[in-house]
Amino acid sequence: MLRIAVQKSGRLLEDSLQILKECGLKVDASNGKLKSVVPNFPLEVLFLRNSDIPQYVNDGVADIAIIGENLLIEERSQLQVMLKLNFSKCRVSLAVPKNSTIQSVKDFEGKKIATSYPSTVQDYLDLNKVKAEIHTISGSVEIAPTIGLADGICDIVSSGNTLFMNGLRELEVILKSEAVLVKAPGLPADKEAILQKLLFRMEAVLASKNSKYILLNAPNSAIPEITRILPGMKSPTILPLAEEGWSSLHSVISEDQFWENIDALKQAGAEGILVVPIEKMVR
Repeated sequence: MLRIAVQKSGRLLEDSLQILKECGLKVDASNGKLKSVVPNFPLEVLFLRNSDIPQYVNDGVADIAIIGENLLIEERSQLQVMLKLNFSKCRVSLAVPKNSTIQSVKDFEGKKIATSYPSTVQDYLDLNKVKAEIHTISGSVEIAPTIGLADGICDIVSSGNTLFMNGLRELEVILKSEAVLVKAPGLPADKEAILQKLLFRMEAVLASKNSKYILLNAPNSAIPEITRILPGMKSPTILPLAEEGWSSLHSVISEDQFWENIDALKQAGAEGILVVPIEKMVR
């Protein structure tokens, strides 16, 4: 049985449980549970404190884990990233009071920065050849400039609303992060085989997220041009319609590509265009 560690509370837990559900796994995440055995897949889920997860995986207590890249970077972890999961996206940024004269990281020379990410901040300061004093605190760092503890902060930013409500402005993005799947070193062959099955399911789910199934009708004379415009996995499926000289074209595209090409498709003669979400996509 494979053991996966996930954050025991918060947004990352919700997103982690969601992707496992979309992979067809039944996970009981009742309040207060520390572990849960999946009845329909050889997987045990461990609910752990976020900051403990890298060590548990590194020690082999957990075989794999879903965790934010930002924590791996802060811990300077060497755990192997197996898959980027495209959720729980955020950035780690420097921020200062709105009326601060600080305009870039260079202006922090000789000043103070409050953060829960001292290693990440120190690496960024070293990269920019800036010497500043780092105050490591946990919890809400946004208050630090207000009480005179620091000239600025470095913290996780998602929407930026928390900074705004605390009279701060985002100065520079140090790094961008998202949830990733990591694995322990030296995973036994039997567990590696289970991991590959789980990766197969996750990749199918992720591939479907930004992919859409597109159906359209067009005169046969327009098919060569539409086929050229329409990106797909290989080439579109073409089916004749009851009306003579017309066909239906089916393909899989990314949503972004669709909006880029919609005008060209219409000008080429496409009609009755339908775009349908995809639940899973196996390559």
